[in-house]
Amino acid sequence: QVQLAESGGGWVQTGGSLRLSCAPVGRTFGTMAWFRQAPGNEREFVAAIRWNDGNTVLAKSVKGRFTISRDRAKNAVFLQMNNLNPEDTAIYSCAATAKSWIQSAMSASQNYDYWGRGAQVTVSS
Repeated sequence: QVQLAESGGGWVQTGGSLRLSCAPVGRTFGTMAWFRQAPGNEREFVAAIRWNDGNTVLAKSVKGRFTISRDRAKNAVFLQMNNLNPEDTAIYSCAATAKSWIQSAMSASQNYDYWGRGAQVTVSS
């Protein structure tokens, strides 16, 4: 069974930063992404990265504040979150698929086959 080991969630004040990491156990994937879900809201796309060339897609709500990156040596994907605000409070989940999606397909949750358990991010005002 594929495992996506997430880490890095926590609590931070408005304007603070956190970094999430996701490390697939035992394999690499074509495309990896982060989604989030706040209480009472639907799951929302945050960012995605294509493993072979590092091509990225970011949601408009996080552009300029969040960065997604990958580390080939560590076989891990990172979500650097800066200038956080209370609207960013949510459970952040790592997602992965063996397919190397084109940019227009990278934000669709149905295009991902594997999901992590999620990491809580809480931003206080």
